[in-house]
Amino acid sequence: MVDLNPQHMIEEIQDNIKTGDAMKTRLVLAHIGDVDKKIQNRLIYELTRGEVSFSIPQLLYLLDEHAEMAATLPIIKETLISQLLAYPELLSDFLANPKISGKQYLIQIAGELRSDDTTQALMDLIAQSHDEAEIKLILETLGLIGDPEAINLLTDYLYAANRDLIIAAIHALGQVGTPSAMHRLAERMGTDNEIDFMILSIFADVQDQVSLEKLNETLRSHYAHMRIYAKQEIVRIGAKAVPNLIENLLHEDPDFQIHTLNVLGEIGDESAIMPIRKLLGREPKSANVRFAAYEALALLPLRKGAYTLTAGLTDKEDHVCIAAARAIDRNYSEILIAGIKNLLMEKDDDARHITKIIVNGQVDKIFMSVADEPYFQEMAMVYLPHAHQDIRQHYHVLLKQAGLDDFAAKLVGNNEEVGRRKVVAVDDSRMILNIYKATLHELNYEPVLFEFPASALEWLAKEKPAMVLTDLNMPEITGVQLAAKIREIYSATELPVIMVTTQNEVQDNKAALAAGVNKIIQKPFNAESLKAAMDEFI
Repeated sequence: MVDLNPQHMIEEIQDNIKTGDAMKTRLVLAHIGDVDKKIQNRLIYELTRGEVSFSIPQLLYLLDEHAEMAATLPIIKETLISQLLAYPELLSDFLANPKISGKQYLIQIAGELRSDDTTQALMDLIAQSHDEAEIKLILETLGLIGDPEAINLLTDYLYAANRDLIIAAIHALGQVGTPSAMHRLAERMGTDNEIDFMILSIFADVQDQVSLEKLNETLRSHYAHMRIYAKQEIVRIGAKAVPNLIENLLHEDPDFQIHTLNVLGEIGDESAIMPIRKLLGREPKSANVRFAAYEALALLPLRKGAYTLTAGLTDKEDHVCIAAARAIDRNYSEILIAGIKNLLMEKDDDARHITKIIVNGQVDKIFMSVADEPYFQEMAMVYLPHAHQDIRQHYHVLLKQAGLDDFAAKLVGNNEEVGRRKVVAVDDSRMILNIYKATLHELNYEPVLFEFPASALEWLAKEKPAMVLTDLNMPEITGVQLAAKIREIYSATELPVIMVTTQNEVQDNKAALAAGVNKIIQKPFNAESLKAAMDEFI
């Protein structure tokens, strides 16, 4: 053996296999790295000619004690797997055998083979193990196998002292994927944001009834970042989530209804139309619910009954009226326009209010359908000369294209924007941004509008406005996170930040104030309520 004669090594292996001498076999294998690849392959081949109960432990010895050989000689692991595939019952026996080394390879192979016959052996092994790396590997392997028999054990590790083991158990339960596993994950939520996000992402991937229910329930979370994440995942799931969402509309929690309506609008499934119309028929007390309902309908294809939208034009809140106008514009029809013309011809307070909504809402189809009516032109000119220049310019182009030059000429020349202080408004709803544009202009400010908080931060890094108005529930960056980032640039006295939100949650409010928000007000706002809040700081 001293001169490492390859032929002597082969003969020694052959003799040792016949006599079952594991010790001498390992003495030979200890020098396998000192011979060329041809001899290495021959030695492995000779091993496979023996009884599997003898050859498998020797292959495990090689992998365990000569790990470098696993990379340079993949045939070792390939041979081990092929033998275990031929005799799968031995895998559990070897896992349970305390004399066998290289258990990590057996554990890995159990996972690769998805062998649920090894579940009990793996659970017994984890109960005896004090090696956290080995425990983590077993948890991951139980996940790959996906045997529901392991649920109780995996649940125990959801509450381990080691965070890596907790995360491994979470992913393993996600791979098991049964309703019981999803229930156990749901019970683990509520103490750690990162873990909660992990579990929500599993629910979004599994998409069984339990997972959909748990995602749906998260819309009621007291934490904005959790609600936002759940909303994004439910929108991604789409129509499959709609039945649960429709049930939400029967609850009397306005915030829950609002978040649900937001999601239904984004999914765009027309099965939500009738439930939303029924909700409006119950005349919700919350203007924010009414607004969200019309906003959702503006995103849905109303094939029948669109005429009912005109009721929203006479709502007592301008926000709701504009949302209704957008829904009408989206579902434009001759019947709808005929109804609006009948309302406008009265030239009473309601007619004037509807005209203001049409002007500020930038509902092009409605505007152009009535633009040639003298009674509408007369009422529109009460508001148009004082509208934001973007709105006037927008309508000027449309009127010129339609050949209504006389009406278009009345919109030119008024430039009231010079010298106004800038106020930034950030909201992921374009409809709300249009309302901000009209309202801030009415209050003699120059509105600077952002749909995406990241864009607002880029602008704020270069220019300081008089104030920032921000929504709370926004994807990517929440209003709380936006306020915190603004405070990295400006102090609370240098740049006031007002959060304008439908929410009134204690946790959200505390987080917002801690992040540097100066004041929190609830939607819907109008010129009077917004002015009162802004006047405290400007």
